[in-house]
Amino acid sequence: MKVLIVDDERAIRYSLKEILEMENYQVETAENGLEGLQKAQKEKYDAIFCDIKMPQMDGTEMLSKLIEEGIETPVIMVSGHADITTAVECIKTGAYDFIEKPLDLNRILITLKNATDKASLVTQTKILKKKIYGREMVGASAPIAHLKEMVEKVAPTGASVLITGPNGSGKELVAQSIYQLSERSMMPFVEVNCAAIPSELIDSELFGHKKGSFTSAIRDHKGKFEQADGGTIFLDEIGDMSLPAQAKVLRVLQERKLTPVGGDKEITVDVRVIAATNKNLQEEIAKGNFREDLYHRLSVIVLRVPPLDERKDDIPLLIGHFNEQICAESGKPVRTFSPEAIAALTERSWPGNIRELRNVVERLLILGGNPISAQDVKDYVY
Repeated sequence: MKVLIVDDERAIRYSLKEILEMENYQVETAENGLEGLQKAQKEKYDAIFCDIKMPQMDGTEMLSKLIEEGIETPVIMVSGHADITTAVECIKTGAYDFIEKPLDLNRILITLKNATDKASLVTQTKILKKKIYGREMVGASAPIAHLKEMVEKVAPTGASVLITGPNGSGKELVAQSIYQLSERSMMPFVEVNCAAIPSELIDSELFGHKKGSFTSAIRDHKGKFEQADGGTIFLDEIGDMSLPAQAKVLRVLQERKLTPVGGDKEITVDVRVIAATNKNLQEEIAKGNFREDLYHRLSVIVLRVPPLDERKDDIPLLIGHFNEQICAESGKPVRTFSPEAIAALTERSWPGNIRELRNVVERLLILGGNPISAQDVKDYVY
């Protein structure tokens, strides 16, 4: 474990350094905030002890700079008695904790252990989420480049997003990308396939139910909105949601409150909503199948995912991506696609979009030769 101590008092720097080195920590020191910031920019530390009052750059300014630059090392503020109010403000800003002078050995070691344990847990959580949600939008064509740019602009905001596009085009992947780049990325991401939930169960699934509210309700159940509290809910195929359910979803979006089935108390939720559909909701509104007021709530930002036939330049990249992915999953070496095979796949139409292309690549890897040839494409792509 590597620790940085930033303090203008030489005696404190070296006494703290000696204590931590006795506990087998690697320790570096800096005598002011500016030097500390420069070191933190160049080196990765597991924790930083930072005094508040220092020349050139004080601890509060250094903390703010670290946060601005996205340096996620836990910072433990070191404060004199007169600095307690400032130390508390630092915690509100993003510091992990503060330790009051004169320094107490046990408090130092416990606080440091807790800080590094939390940082390790956050890192592990990010790695796990990357494994689950880490699929990337592959492509360099103009339509996909524009979509990536829009995702980067929209993600850090709290705005509701409506994602449109045909089946298999990657709407779920766009939703996950928005979530991963958002300020809610450490909170839950709850997916709901609105088309897959029977109409008689939609209320229970979305808003939860109380024990005994209906025959099979043998215990209290948290609905998807409550499960997503503080995070993001992804309402996939929202165009297939029934009108009564749409009305209740609209109420949650407007009031940030819901009532479980069989319950009599309102529950407040803080949820960002991302919705997706393969339908033209304007046409569904005209037919009376979708609420116009809900559409306007959802469509603060509308992102259109282009069909694969509009981004054929990306097909060679996608073939390579799926080739590596599928071979890695099966524990086999990456295969080769001949230029003629890639050209044949690029020229054909893809009504099933990205999903269809992945399935075709997997089929060719199973049935085709090595390299996979244009004849293999002719034989096995229907």
